[in-house]
Amino acid sequence: MEFTVGGIIGTIIFGAVIGILARLVKPGPQRVSIVATVIIGIIGAVVGYFLAGLLGVESTGGIDWIRWLISIVVAVIVLGIYIGMSGGKGRGGTAR
Repeated sequence: MEFTVGGIIGTIIFGAVIGILARLVKPGPQRVSIVATVIIGIIGAVVGYFLAGLLGVESTGGIDWIRWLISIVVAVIVLGIYIGMSGGKGRGGTAR
């Protein structure tokens, strides 16, 4: 990921997609704002790319499915931690 304006915008868009996919994968009610979803997705993407690098997954010319899967798994874990730390509360009340 690059630290240019385009790289930052790309990271935000990628993070939003990863965050939304993580919310689709995670079962149960979730009262998480769109801003939190994007931030969780960005965390998942950055940590996922780091872990993929540690596992030796190289960048390919096409879609990096393994990096996507790792990023989504990390985002689901971060989402679970976020929901647990917020006590199931978010915008609009409790999720119980």
